Order: sequence, then structure tokens, then C-alpha cells
Amino acid sequence: MRRGIAATALVAALGVTLAACGSDGGSDGGGSKSSGELSGTVTWWDTSTVGSEDKVFKKVAEDFKKKYPKVTVKYVNVPFGEAQNKFKNAAQSGSGAPDVIRSEVAWTPEFADLGYLAPLDGTPALKDQGDFLEQAAASTKYNGKTYAVPQVIDSMGIFYNKKILKDAGVEVPKSIDELKAASATIKQKTGKTGMYLRGDDPYWFLSFLYGEGGDLVDADQKKITIDGPAGVKALKTVKDLVDSKTAITDATNGWDNMQASFKDGKVAMMINGPWAVSDTLAGKEFADKANLGIAPVPAGSAGQGAPQGGHNLAVYAGSKNLAASYAFAEYMTSAETQATVAKELSLLPTRQSVYIKPDVATNEMITFFKPVVDKAVERPWIPEGGSLFEPVKVEYTKVLTGQTTPEAGAKAIGDSYRKLLKDWK
Repeated sequence: MRRGIAATALVAALGVTLAACGSDGGSDGGGSKSSGELSGTVTWWDTSTVGSEDKVFKKVAEDFKKKYPKVTVKYVNVPFGEAQNKFKNAAQSGSGAPDVIRSEVAWTPEFADLGYLAPLDGTPALKDQGDFLEQAAASTKYNGKTYAVPQVIDSMGIFYNKKILKDAGVEVPKSIDELKAASATIKQKTGKTGMYLRGDDPYWFLSFLYGEGGDLVDADQKKITIDGPAGVKALKTVKDLVDSKTAITDATNGWDNMQASFKDGKVAMMINGPWAVSDTLAGKEFADKANLGIAPVPAGSAGQGAPQGGHNLAVYAGSKNLAASYAFAEYMTSAETQATVAKELSLLPTRQSVYIKPDVATNEMITFFKPVVDKAVERPWIPEGGSLFEPVKVEYTKVLTGQTTPEAGAKAIGDSYRKLLKDWK
């Protein structure tokens, strides 16, 4: 796997002394061990949604001090879109990286390949390791070692406004054709637009790609597949949704525009995941929470599919306080903490034991999303996995805005992948 000169040098330095690569702060890991009691500072970069999720995660993280009074948690919310490169830059320079980072599942193998993460096998971070869902644990492993702890797992569904669909007299669409027909009726009878299609984030494209039987790559065969017939058809499908006025879209600021449109009742449906539930329920259309419905994403010609996502907690290899960082990662992914997060935010736990807890077992949103996650399409856990999205983002947006054709867009993505993935077919 690829490894830069700077990354190799960092690993060599770590072999001599952890102090050579400092984090934002904290006491020396050896000091914590020698005293027999954890102390110092743990800096945590959280990438959760500001205004909803971050409040819960910040409080839970700061409550770590109740268990370890001599450890201070420095909570830092880093915008999700900036965190991946910000962490890589800090780790490469050996200055400013956090002790613990909330890593999107696709980032974990990349960070591990670069030598930026501490292996967790045999550490307190992996307490009760057998309790983790198999598909959640898969993204934490790289080259036979474990480099992260699964925090939350997710997938996607179609969120719908029950009142608008009832007023229009339509059922929840189960296929793309039904989505187009329902949207036309909704527009005719209510004046509302059927769906908001997020056009600035390639993750939202994956459900359409899987629905046509495609994928970005075939990691087992080391083959690039996005520019095949399924990829082209998926791009044609999303383009048609916009052209037919089934959906509206924006090339920028898609999250805010999508959430505002749905929460204010301007659109009847959107595709989203568990991370959006808390923010969505804060909208005026959902003052009565029962008005929010969630169903599987509409199926394409090859069936229904949605991506497996989620977040892991990873420990920076250069942390000055490894002992406390391991303990913090364990605490934040413990059954007790996951149950609290599930109750407050309806995010899906990664531990099997949490799903039988009363507050979780009766949570309607989690009850819906768990079967969806069980059937979600697993993404390729390769170091380049996080880098596969930028070429898609560029061409996906261009296709939706009429700047290129689906055929040319798919080819351009494939060409970019062949430059990124050496020796792949």
C-alpha cells in the first residue's frame, strides 16, 4: 500500500520516542502509567453536526471526568468536510493533531496506512470487543491489526412528510418510477416539490449507484467499475429526477438547503440518514414528531441499496497521553455511552447489547434503520477509500447541473480512479 516519505519518517520517529510527535496537549503516557492513575489532557476532535449532535457528544465526553477526575477532555468540534485533511496535515507535521479523532469509516484504513494511528489490539480501548456488530468492526481493521473502535453505524433511507403525502393521496414510493409518479401528483395536488436531491455530496449518489447494481470499485478484483453501464445508468437516473422536476437540487450548500426545504414543508421527501433525525425533528413541519416517516430508499432497476456508513474513534500514534486516550475511546464506545447517544440522537449503536436496552429497543427511528444497516452495501475498506469521493463529487454535480453528460461524467471518474489506484483494471 502507498506510504509517503513523511509518513515513514513519522513511524520511525515514533519507534524512538512518542514525545517526538506531540498532540494538542496532555501529560506523558508513561507518567499516567507510572502513577497508577490516569491524568493529563485528552484532546478529542468531534466531527458531529453542529447545533444538534455536538451538544450531546460534548456533554458525554466531558462526563469522562466523573470516571477519571484527573483527566481533562479538551473537546474540539471540527467541521466534517475539513477534518480528514486537517488531521493528515497535523499528523504529518507532528504538531497539532488530537489525541483521539472521530474518523469516518473510510478514513480509518487511510490513516492507518499512513502510520498516523496507534494499533489498539491488546489495549483497554477494545474492551468487550466481541460485542461489536461484525459489519461495524470491519472498517476498523487494516493489515491484520485494529486501528479504531466503532462508535456509530448508519445507512440511508427516504424521509417523508406524512401529511403532504396524505394530502396528495400517494403512497411512499418503493421504486424510482413510483417516486416520479408520486412527485408529479404531489406537485399537482399540493403545489409542493416531491423531493430534494442533494447534489453537492457524492455519498447521496451511492444509493442510486447500488440501485442499478453498480459500485465505485471492486476491491477484491482490483477493478474500477464506476464507468461501467451501471454507473452511467445511475447518473442518468439522478439527472432525470432533476430534469423531470421530480426533485430540486443545489450544487452548493446542499445540507442546509435540503434540511431547510424539508423542515419547512417545501419538499415532501429527502434521502438522509440517522444523523439527520434530531435536526429534522426541530423543524416546524415536525412539531408533531409523528409526522416524520422513514422508508427504504426507492429501488433502481437492479434493486434497493444504501451505503454502510458510520464513525470510528481512533487514537493518534503520536499522542502524549496514550493511556488516557485508550480509556477515553473505550468510554465513548461503551454500551452505557452508546445507549445515551442512541436515546438522545437516535444514532445507531455498534454494540449488539445496546439494542436490547429499553430506550433503544423502543426507539422508532432505530427500529427502522437497524434492518436497513443489516442489508447495507459495505464500502471498500482500502486506504484510498476516502479519496474515491472527490472525483464523484465533481462529476456528479456537473451532471446534475447540465455541465456534462452521464457518459462523460462516468468516464472522467474512471480516469481519475486509474490515476489514484495504480495497477487496477
